Amino acid sequence: MSNRKFRFTTVTAVVIANMVGTGVFTSLGFQLLDIQSGFVILMLWAAGGVAAVCGAVTYAELGAAMPRSGGEYNFLSRIYHPAAGFVSGWVSASIGFTAPTALAAMTFAAYTSAALPVGARGPWFQKILAVGLILILTVIHSGRRSNSGGLQLIFTILKVSVIVAFCLATLIFVDHAQPVRFAPTTGDGALLTSAAFAVSLIYVSYAYTGWNAATYLSGELENPQRTLPIILISGTVVVTLLYLGLNYSFLRVAPIESLQGQIEIGFIAAQAAFGDIAGRFTGLVLAMLLISTVSAMTVAGPRVLQVIGEDFSALRMLARTNEDGIPSTAIYLQSALAIVFVLSSGFESILVFAGFTLALNSFATVLGVFVLRWRQPELPRPYRTFGYPITPLIYLGLTGWTLTFVLLNKPVEGLFGLAIIAAGLVLYFVSERKSRSPAAISET
Repeated sequence: MSNRKFRFTTVTAVVIANMVGTGVFTSLGFQLLDIQSGFVILMLWAAGGVAAVCGAVTYAELGAAMPRSGGEYNFLSRIYHPAAGFVSGWVSASIGFTAPTALAAMTFAAYTSAALPVGARGPWFQKILAVGLILILTVIHSGRRSNSGGLQLIFTILKVSVIVAFCLATLIFVDHAQPVRFAPTTGDGALLTSAAFAVSLIYVSYAYTGWNAATYLSGELENPQRTLPIILISGTVVVTLLYLGLNYSFLRVAPIESLQGQIEIGFIAAQAAFGDIAGRFTGLVLAMLLISTVSAMTVAGPRVLQVIGEDFSALRMLARTNEDGIPSTAIYLQSALAIVFVLSSGFESILVFAGFTLALNSFATVLGVFVLRWRQPELPRPYRTFGYPITPLIYLGLTGWTLTFVLLNKPVEGLFGLAIIAAGLVLYFVSERKSRSPAAISET
């Protein structure tokens, strides 16, 4: 086996770690502002899981047919036009990985700060913690591949184990359950089709973001045509079960009033379930788990920048790798942008904006499976989408519904996401012109 390839277990760990992180530990508080039914909340997370699984089985066909690192950048370039791929890569580079990296680091800092004495909870202390985490992981992942893969696997196993232990502990040791209804009742049907449910799906969609992470590393994966579908589907199913169990536990042990509008959901729930000291300890443990989320983003995201640099000579510095084949320059750039987000932006606005933009990106990609089958029916497909065409249509229906209501109810974040896409188109044509200039051609 070549040491320049990631193992099956490592890439599965990247998928799970990319998904389990900021969204599930923070977004419940925003959902509870408009929805107080335990049944509807769980249906919200189940719907997000169904959409993610449908998206994963669709991406698996695209990734197996076009096994090159770069994710949506690679897919959209070949399905639609290089401009579509470039814009997708631009979205991934400017928003898709930098914003989630920043949010995960900010959540790590918020959980850590909440578990410390009151005097150590200042906003600048949190920013220092977040920036410090990003810098440390940047150094680790821009070094050797063995360090990168080993760290990712260890933290992901730890994260899944702690979440399962937390859920079991709330069931076994907590007998003062909250009066939350988890069975359907009058009014739940209207909530399931309401604007509040659709907008809340953007938070859930963000929490599931990462199910496509393996496609960013497919060029560095052993036998991607065979293993990529298994990685995408199994990773997404595991995370869906974890999310349902975790949100059930949060709602069962903590009063809804204490969770509404709050970010440190896990800390509040742990404190309500186990008391102040045990709650602070659990909060610190959950904060440690978010390290793997930042770590996974730092592994996967720069591969998009690397592929863009390979395809556009004007941006070829992004394709530079170290002696171990790791795109260190791209890692440095992504981390620098994430630090800018940490220092300059608010949490909820980043979450909604990033969720909207990423959902739009994956919407175009899932739609591409229909386009590719029509345009290239002879293309070898080692894996075909399970349940086609129903599964991709489910994803497109749920995601399209959510995107529409976000534009209607949160137009500032939605329009800003569209502006980022427009800026990517402008950058594409500028880069394309420079890449085709005589000076650029002579240097290649």
